[in-house]
Amino acid sequence: MQEFGFELALCAHLEEATDSLVARQLGAAVASPGSRIVDTVLVEPGPEFDARTRITPDSIPALAIESGAGVGRATYWKDAFDCHPDVARRVADRAVDLGFFERERRGGREYVRRTTRYPENWFAHLVGIENKPDLGRPGDLERQLRTDVSLALFDEVVLATESYVTRAHLNRIPEEVGVWRFDPDSGEREVVRKATTLPVTGPGVELLDERPLRTDVAIVGADEKCRKRRRIAERAYGKGWRTYDLPPCARLSLTDDGRPYCEHFGRVVDPGSDCGESCAGFEAGAGPEKEELDGIRAERSAWVREPSGVARRQSGLSRFG
Repeated sequence: MQEFGFELALCAHLEEATDSLVARQLGAAVASPGSRIVDTVLVEPGPEFDARTRITPDSIPALAIESGAGVGRATYWKDAFDCHPDVARRVADRAVDLGFFERERRGGREYVRRTTRYPENWFAHLVGIENKPDLGRPGDLERQLRTDVSLALFDEVVLATESYVTRAHLNRIPEEVGVWRFDPDSGEREVVRKATTLPVTGPGVELLDERPLRTDVAIVGADEKCRKRRRIAERAYGKGWRTYDLPPCARLSLTDDGRPYCEHFGRVVDPGSDCGESCAGFEAGAGPEKEELDGIRAERSAWVREPSGVARRQSGLSRFG
């Protein structure tokens, strides 16, 4: 619970203290997807941020963004994707549902086009934060941070902790990594060491495995990194940090910033592990709704819950199920 509570408190603080969008638990590996999950991500808005907010409140599928479907001319849906047709079908349907694609039929065949140009410059900087409230239990911290620095997907990498930070702690992690000391109770954050800006536009080195006398790495090209950075930003935009399910318990409520608070225990809880009918304090009831979390996010951040949309009606265009 310490790490979960620390993470949510930090997310709430960063959402209030910065102009960035805040998300948590996002994949940050390229060559070995799923092997690296970053605790917290900050997405700093770029010059085209408003254009992105008008499209959809959800994450746009990466394959739709990377597809051959353009704005002006409709493309046969299978030709728009370089992947298995089943995957292409799901992506195209999802993009239509989100309003990023529109489709039409010609001679019994389906064609798709984008409703708008994708605003590549909607985000400016990405900050990856590893949360380790107790530095006395570092786990695989050093390896994780070395990978983040050598891969350089994020403009900055930061370690956030509740522990007192000693010189010995600083010497064990890459000097490029910034260090914050954060008190989840008071919300005070001290910058112990500023992060160094990383070379995100060039190739990176992803650490795959370490064994005695051998280290396996993958060289990740600049284009691959660019795609992954966009995917991280998109996922962060749609996901946010309030990603927990809310149980139907009458004793559960939401704090002003959207953290799950239990009246029985008198603290913020992790619904995924603390809540349920087996809990001694469980009392069946309506409990808060997911829509409340969305409302709180829209009120406290630059994320737009109900955008104006970009879909337009064109001659000969018709939607179908």
